[in-house]
Amino acid sequence: MKRTVRWRIVVLYDHERSRATLRAAILAAGGEVVGEATRCADALESVRDSRADVGIFAVGLGDGDGVDVAAEVIAGGCPVVLFTSHTGDELVERARAAGVMAFLVKPLRPAELLPAVDLAIARFRETQTLRQRLDERKLVERAKGILMARSGLSEDQTYRHLRRTAMDRRIPMAEVAREVLASESLLINLPTP
Repeated sequence: MKRTVRWRIVVLYDHERSRATLRAAILAAGGEVVGEATRCADALESVRDSRADVGIFAVGLGDGDGVDVAAEVIAGGCPVVLFTSHTGDELVERARAAGVMAFLVKPLRPAELLPAVDLAIARFRETQTLRQRLDERKLVERAKGILMARSGLSEDQTYRHLRRTAMDRRIPMAEVAREVLASESLLINLPTP
């Protein structure tokens, strides 16, 4: 019987014994290590190639800083948990700015792995959903502005028109907004006779 994998994890750590400890804890918690990197330079590729659910990264590595790499990985769509013995304010602020979702503090206590990773993945998904909604809201606002300028309708009337169009066509309002913005772009770029 094949076991169900809870998460697919890439580990970035240049210390073999610590990687082995993490590997064992991940396996015991129902996860799978789908990639390991010992250098910052290899982390992004490892996460991308393995299609990991989450990365667990050390901070201080021989060729760079795990927090800097975490920012790149997070921007690429994968949450990161830092594994470190440092918990100073400066590190926490840098990690927050990079988008790190959780910390595991050394020495590793295996019981802390499962909630830290689950929470990091859940928070990351929530953050992604909120960003998507904000981006869609911005699209609707831009489309509303274009339609108001062209039609002379009020903001409320324009919003209702966008919403009714989306409902009639059974598509999201953001998709209607994209169409409005695309048509505006075509009109702006028309050659003059």
